[in-house]
Amino acid sequence: MNVMKILVIEDDREAARYLEKAFAEAGHSADLAGDGETGYTLAEQGSYDALIVDRMLPRRDGLSVVAALRAQGIDTPALILSALGQVDDRVTGLRAGGDDYLTKPYAFSELLARIEVLQRRSSPKEAETMYRVGDLELDRLSHTAKRAGQAIVLQPREFRLLEYLMRHSGQVVTRTMLLEHVWDYHFDPQTNVIDVHVSRLRGKIEKGFDTPLLHTVRGAGYMLKAGGIDA
Repeated sequence: MNVMKILVIEDDREAARYLEKAFAEAGHSADLAGDGETGYTLAEQGSYDALIVDRMLPRRDGLSVVAALRAQGIDTPALILSALGQVDDRVTGLRAGGDDYLTKPYAFSELLARIEVLQRRSSPKEAETMYRVGDLELDRLSHTAKRAGQAIVLQPREFRLLEYLMRHSGQVVTRTMLLEHVWDYHFDPQTNVIDVHVSRLRGKIEKGFDTPLLHTVRGAGYMLKAGGIDA
């Protein structure tokens, strides 16, 4: 888990200090705000990975803070803390823009786990640009492929086919999957186009090498995998 910067909006000073210390011990940092107005200003101006917002706050209540941030297009994950734990209370908190709702009293371990989940969900996933299966490599950025350092010249459709197989290496890839994701067909044209392209691709990535990579799974489809496959 990456180090997180968290804003705690809590008017109970002892509770806020406890969270600040607990987050520090867990390897994260926390800023504190003792009222809703200050918390809103910090959340609006600062760069935080997550917000912990007490529902009942002076100057501006927690739900109003979160709703106002959402209205400004600020989507920092927010966990709402409250002594109000009925279903209607939780629903109100979530509808105000909260991403999670935790009832007091709570265990810090649970709060931390919930914050980590929210942070993972909000972190953009970087698309893989390089795939490797055994000594076979495919670079999506440079649009190149090579095996054991030797360049493999692929036609556009062959590159797309290999990319899909490598992205699902170790898994059985069916004809339907290939038709939909490589050929953009949502029906089976009843041709041998897949077989022809797979055969050509196999020749390009395996000719001159001892170890086969592209396996036919009888009655199911194909699998790209270093080493053999179970019968």
